[in-house]
Amino acid sequence: MVRPKTKERRGHRTYHGKHKNARGGGSRGGRGDVGKCKHHFMRSILLGTEMGRHGFVQPNSVDLEVINVDVLDQVAGADGSIDLGDMKVLGRGRVTRKLTVNAAGFSAAARSKIEAAGGQAVVV
Repeated sequence: MVRPKTKERRGHRTYHGKHKNARGGGSRGGRGDVGKCKHHFMRSILLGTEMGRHGFVQPNSVDLEVINVDVLDQVAGADGSIDLGDMKVLGRGRVTRKLTVNAAGFSAAARSKIEAAGGQAVVV
C-alpha cells in the first residue's frame, strides 16, 4: 500500500530531499582562503597559512644603514675624515676628537655632538 505523502510528492524534482543545494561556495563557508581569520581560523592554523598583511608601505622609502657616534672614532683615519656614503649617523655615545664625517644623514643629536667636538657633519 502506498502512503498518502509519498503519492502526493511523486513526480517532483526534489522528492527525495534537497537538490543541488550543497554545491555552491556558501556551503563551504566561502571560496578559496575566505574566512581564514574568522570562521575557518583553525583550518588556517593547521595548514600554516599566513594571517594577512598589516600597516602601510611607502613605495619610495629607503632603509638606510645606521652607525652611532661612538663607533666613529674607531672607523676614522689618522686625519679624522670618514666617508660613510649611504649611511645615517645616530647620536649614541661620545665624540672624543675632531672628525669630518660625510654621510647620507645625521640625527640632531649626532650633528650637535660632532660639531661640539670641533668637527663637521657633511650631508652627501
